Amino acid sequence: MKTYKFLLVAAGLLALVAAPALAYEEGTWVLRAGVGTVQPKSHSLTYSDEFDSFTIDVEDASSMTLTATYIYSQHWAFDVLAALPFEHDITATMDLGSGPVTAKVADTKQIPATFSLQYHFSPDSDFQPYAGLGLNWTTFSSTTLVPDFTDAEVGGLKIDDSFGVAAQLGGDWAVGENMVLNFDVRWFDIDADVFLVGPAFSTEEKIGTARIDPWLYSLNIGFYF
Repeated sequence: MKTYKFLLVAAGLLALVAAPALAYEEGTWVLRAGVGTVQPKSHSLTYSDEFDSFTIDVEDASSMTLTATYIYSQHWAFDVLAALPFEHDITATMDLGSGPVTAKVADTKQIPATFSLQYHFSPDSDFQPYAGLGLNWTTFSSTTLVPDFTDAEVGGLKIDDSFGVAAQLGGDWAVGENMVLNFDVRWFDIDADVFLVGPAFSTEEKIGTARIDPWLYSLNIGFYF
């Protein structure tokens, strides 16, 4: 539902724009900054042992997004995505017999650095739609268990970095001289190993692989030169 509302707001803003001419020439740089929301898929990880069984979810998060695009031919471009860290809550859901119970168990930060090759469908039009395919490197940091889930034996949670493919669709609309309004949708293949750390383990204990595979929806302002 959040996604649909975001799309409607973006479409409404774009409808108000009186677009001057827009045409990217070879050698053009497009720099954009805006706000993005990452929405991971549900039930990223299921864990079971002889005592417990639960599913882990990574919750939605928003942050500032930054992109740099280099137009190297009429239709083709290189694109790099960066961002300020997205801060996600991590929740676990257990069935205690009377029904499922969900609680926050940790939080983490991640940056989905992505390099893509873009194809621009209408390089001479006022509306510049594009599609892209590339590689994503997501780094996790500051992963912390909440105090209720730590003790003398289990002190923390670790999430490994992830490498995977990334796909995108988006478009630029001219809103002024050398300025564009941009809407961008991306999907990332993020599979990250998750470990418990602490004195109870000789090194680390892997509890599974979180298949996060999120969507990123962003609205940006850009400048080209």
